[in-house]
Amino acid sequence: MSKLTLVWVQSISCNGNAHSFLNHPELFSILSHFELLYHPVLDTPYGLTELIESEIPCDILILEGSFKAEGVVKVGVEILPVIESYAKRAEHIITAGTCATFGGVFKQYDPTHITGFCFDEEERVSRYDSYASKLISLPGCPIHPKWLSYVLMMLAQGISIPLDHLHRPQELYGITVHTGCTRNEYFEWKVDTKGWGLKEGCLFYENGCQAPYTRGSCNKILWNDISSKTIVGTPCFGCTEPSFPKTALFHTKTNMGIPATMPLGVPRRAYLTATGIAKSFKIKRLEERVVEYEV
Repeated sequence: MSKLTLVWVQSISCNGNAHSFLNHPELFSILSHFELLYHPVLDTPYGLTELIESEIPCDILILEGSFKAEGVVKVGVEILPVIESYAKRAEHIITAGTCATFGGVFKQYDPTHITGFCFDEEERVSRYDSYASKLISLPGCPIHPKWLSYVLMMLAQGISIPLDHLHRPQELYGITVHTGCTRNEYFEWKVDTKGWGLKEGCLFYENGCQAPYTRGSCNKILWNDISSKTIVGTPCFGCTEPSFPKTALFHTKTNMGIPATMPLGVPRRAYLTATGIAKSFKIKRLEERVVEYEV
């Protein structure tokens, strides 16, 4: 059976997702299942000029970077019409990263005209209807390399990938970053750490951790198989969400000590009941450990 052809094209990009994928421990084993015809970083049979001037075969189109209707030029040519011509012929389109998916960081420069390929944050753009049937969204800043390899290997084997309403694989984005966090016991008992980089304590209440609001498997599929932001004492930035990047990022807005926005999937009444119980207890074991590591 012939291999699926793979083309990776960038628009307004920082190269973050391309470089993230280069860190996959099984990179060349993964790529051996495909015919990689163009990539912006790796040595491939075709260059950018050939990509633009020719009609290279393309079964899987990976898109990286934000999109603007006009003004994004590669080797003297507007790149969006080129990308759309490949998108029409591809069997699958993968938006790699939050910029390609929702607009991301570059959208902050021009919120009116810069978007993701099919979404402007959570709103669908005009080209959505043309490509929805073949679209797979992989938001992240950058994406975890194993998120992309999961999708690629599923496609290589012809296995259907269950997607949510934003076309994200449910296997990867069906949970929150809070799921599997090593600090969850501190979250439950509202024992917060007082700074970054500390080993103990929750990062939500006083440091604005976005993990309860963010869909992603960062604490399930660890970076370098060993770590995540919350493991090393850094609050989650919410980089997989359509609203990334948020303002006032490292602050959890509260009303009388209650978060103004409930964690995803948690009813307000249930949260108030649980926190009411937590407030009535002093968990000496947890509080002592936080003090110990802060000292």
